[in-house]
Amino acid sequence: MSESVSRRQWLIKTGVGVGASVALPGLLPALEASRAMGGVSYSAVLEQLERDITTQRRAAGPIRLCFNENPFGMSPKAKEAIMGAWNEHPHYDPPAMKELTSTYAQYLGVAPANVLITQGSSEVLSLAALAAGMQGGEVVLPWPTYEQLPEYAISMGLTVHKVPLDADLHHDLSAMEAKINGKTKVVFVCNPNNPTGMLDNQQRMRDFVISTSKKCLVVVDEAYHDFVDDPSYRSMTDLVTAGHNIIVSRTASKIHSLAGLRIGFAIAQPDVLKKMAEFSTGNPNTFGMRAAIASVQDTEYQAFVKAKNLEGRALLTAALTKAGRRVAASHTNFVFFHAGRPVEQLQKHFLDKGFRVGRAFQPFNDWCRVSIGTPDEMKQFVALLPQALA
Repeated sequence: MSESVSRRQWLIKTGVGVGASVALPGLLPALEASRAMGGVSYSAVLEQLERDITTQRRAAGPIRLCFNENPFGMSPKAKEAIMGAWNEHPHYDPPAMKELTSTYAQYLGVAPANVLITQGSSEVLSLAALAAGMQGGEVVLPWPTYEQLPEYAISMGLTVHKVPLDADLHHDLSAMEAKINGKTKVVFVCNPNNPTGMLDNQQRMRDFVISTSKKCLVVVDEAYHDFVDDPSYRSMTDLVTAGHNIIVSRTASKIHSLAGLRIGFAIAQPDVLKKMAEFSTGNPNTFGMRAAIASVQDTEYQAFVKAKNLEGRALLTAALTKAGRRVAASHTNFVFFHAGRPVEQLQKHFLDKGFRVGRAFQPFNDWCRVSIGTPDEMKQFVALLPQALA
């Protein structure tokens, strides 16, 4: 059996192929279909991917709008890259590690020495807590926010100060600053924040991070960086190259849709990364790293996902606003809104209609977080809102 046929069969079995609605090419993987049809554009491949994914997700059961996943799955080029990793995966020190480090460093405009590849961004946060808190101490962070770091810090016996968001759902930077003392080992910020999706004032946040990094380590979670379209927004990675004591956490789980392959990135000073690496319990997997290399370079796919996310997010935000609900201004792939009733009731209501929505985030028990699905899914979801919010 030829290599191309074997590749074809594997990709079909794993749901990679372009839809069967395109005759013979519909039986081929996306990129092979493009070549076989003699110049079908990559944008056409992505459009077919959208149709296929929407159909597959509907057939799979309740549509997941609860975990902030990319509904389109990984890039077709990432899927193809996985197929090329079979000869590399037996190695303990695969070339993919160095290549991904170099590729991502170039993508960010930093030196390879400033990048550490991890097993998802959750490991970045755990390693940061270990590297900074082994001797005990305190952690300061906004609340609610992404829970990995505080949960890990608490398990290590650190004192965690959860500073409530302000009335506008932003980080209360003044209140956070008031909690910082000589025992503080880590200050955590998440921008845009999860579960609110809010983006904080850029200059105020940058000033806070710079001043705080002179007192202790600052961890900046930028998991949703790729979805932000605010022209005033800037990543904090330039503060790393400027020499500040910060760690920027990024992930391949969101726009790149590699959540199950566990690829994350820590951007920091080399001495900080060296200390973090000492606590690492293993290496990222080869398939995930090869997929990440291809996906980071696949800017057309990233633009496609971002555009579809904007479309779906606009549909949901408009419907909620029309219903008179308070909606957090999202810069992510989810929307957080005031439901006016316990979120558990909304979970049950939407599950009965074929959708899974997010859980409660203390203390916002009557707010609901909805991840953005495909535009078609969001049209279906929006049609259910009036009854759910009545």
